[in-house]
Amino acid sequence: MTTSQMVLGVKLRDDARFDNFHGDRNRDAALRLEAVCTQPAGAPVVVICGDSDTGKSHLLQAVCHFAEQRGQSAVCISIGELMPFGPEALAGLEGHDVVCLDDLDLIAGDAHWEEAVFHLYNRILDRQGLLMVTLSEVPAALPFGLADLGSRLAHGLLVQLGVYRDEDRSRILMARAEQRGLVMSDDVAGFIMRRAPRRLGQLLGILDTLDENSLQAQRRLTIPFVKSVMGW
Repeated sequence: MTTSQMVLGVKLRDDARFDNFHGDRNRDAALRLEAVCTQPAGAPVVVICGDSDTGKSHLLQAVCHFAEQRGQSAVCISIGELMPFGPEALAGLEGHDVVCLDDLDLIAGDAHWEEAVFHLYNRILDRQGLLMVTLSEVPAALPFGLADLGSRLAHGLLVQLGVYRDEDRSRILMARAEQRGLVMSDDVAGFIMRRAPRRLGQLLGILDTLDENSLQAQRRLTIPFVKSVMGW
């Protein structure tokens, strides 16, 4: 597979949109990003910072969906998946109006990748495009060796995401269940929350398992059914 084929093969999750980014904790951040997409002037790079469980990837894909709805070309790339192809894999991405790079902190300290990202930033800036990246921490806290890249990221528009509260996780769990056509009551959501790990990704993994086994429950999730499937 060539790099261009791989980039063209990136598929956005249909459920990763602004209108189903649930939970109050980071709702303001989502609204801010939507506003930037509408009026990107003055924001050549947007830096989304937060823990791995805060919805960063969802927001990047939501940005791409939003851009495409406005008739723009957008691409969302996972740096982790791109790295085996080498930094030259970034070539040509500036042809999109919006370029999103997920988990950019993975290249911190790698001189070749840092230089390639810096040049991509400049090419996007020259074309008046928009670059969005996600980081696990604020740029100054990461070991970027290329001062110019670190400076550009540090002076970009920073959007900080917070760790979800339990009520947010519960709301997200119920909303995702509804999107799948599953009926999840407050009691069932509370039961799952009391027994499951608190990480949102793990909660949604449990929802995957329940979804796969839900036909026998006629899409209605009950506490006995959840107990049976999960072995609780």
